[in-house]
Amino acid sequence: MTPLTLAGIERAAREQLSPEIWDFIEGGSGAERTLAANREMFGRYAFRPRTLVDVSDCAPAVDLLGTTLRLPVGIAPMAYHRLVHPDGETATARAAGKAGALLVAGIFASRTLEEIAAAATGPLWLQLYWLRRRDALAALIDRAEAAGFTALMLTVDAPRIGRRLRDLRNGFAVPPEIRAVNLDAGLMAASHRAGPGGSGIADHAREQFDPTLSWADLAWLRERSRLPLVLKGVLTAEDARRAADHGVDAVVVSNHGGRQLDGALPALAALPEVVDALPPHIPALLDGGVREGADIAVALALGARAVLVGRPALWGLATGGEAGVGRVLDLLRDELEHTMALLGRPRAADLDRDALTRWPV
Repeated sequence: MTPLTLAGIERAAREQLSPEIWDFIEGGSGAERTLAANREMFGRYAFRPRTLVDVSDCAPAVDLLGTTLRLPVGIAPMAYHRLVHPDGETATARAAGKAGALLVAGIFASRTLEEIAAAATGPLWLQLYWLRRRDALAALIDRAEAAGFTALMLTVDAPRIGRRLRDLRNGFAVPPEIRAVNLDAGLMAASHRAGPGGSGIADHAREQFDPTLSWADLAWLRERSRLPLVLKGVLTAEDARRAADHGVDAVVVSNHGGRQLDGALPALAALPEVVDALPPHIPALLDGGVREGADIAVALALGARAVLVGRPALWGLATGGEAGVGRVLDLLRDELEHTMALLGRPRAADLDRDALTRWPV
């Protein structure tokens, strides 16, 4: 039977993938408190439905950085899609384009930027980590612009990689046949080796990530590219205001899917204060814990312009390639439109804080 929810796709993916790959995808940091809280936070809200509203045509489309998303969803940046399916990021790109969703390709993608761009028919952004080697970053930015990417997303919550205990227990390293093909092999070598109790992902980050990244460094990115700049990993009003002061074009409210600072605020809990601190022309996106269309409605009502989904896209990719990712996005669309209809809010712009209340306790 075709899965009727993302939870069903998740179960199918877990049965298919090896335990160490599953743990790499699913795991959080530390005791995984933040990983669990991202999901649990959605259950703290209840809807306030309005009646006698014409909901014969529900339209969840939104505008984001000059582009219309028919579905207010983006595929979050994740490394190595070919870990779960041989087509990797090109299959994800095709599915996102057909759904009218955004794809954010990761710096450690396992297909080339040019291959991903050729497969994409929708908005396409490139995510970056701040590497010690500025020449490698500059080359990626130039290639992304030439290939037609339309924004850069800098991940700012990873001066070092969180303590991901599942990877350490498994001694996880990226298999040699799966590579971050947009960076030279020498730069990525540490990710392919790990000793007992070690992690190739953590070793690589210690070797290649530059922990000196500060607000002043954003000027270098601005000088390198005219593409809009998005900061991913903002959880406080203070950082939202500083991002606005530094001229960023959007922010992503995110705790890295619970994979960085364990105990950090759930993304949904941080969303209202970030939205309130930003000027109206700078949109906020939400990343973390979205598993149903109703979750998207909650995020939009709290002020997000769109949401990013990560793990569910990989579940779909693992179980059905392009069609599997498409099934994930179709389910989210159907559930979102269903929620909007029963809520009496037929347009994305109709979703505001009056649509929600705290769940009674």
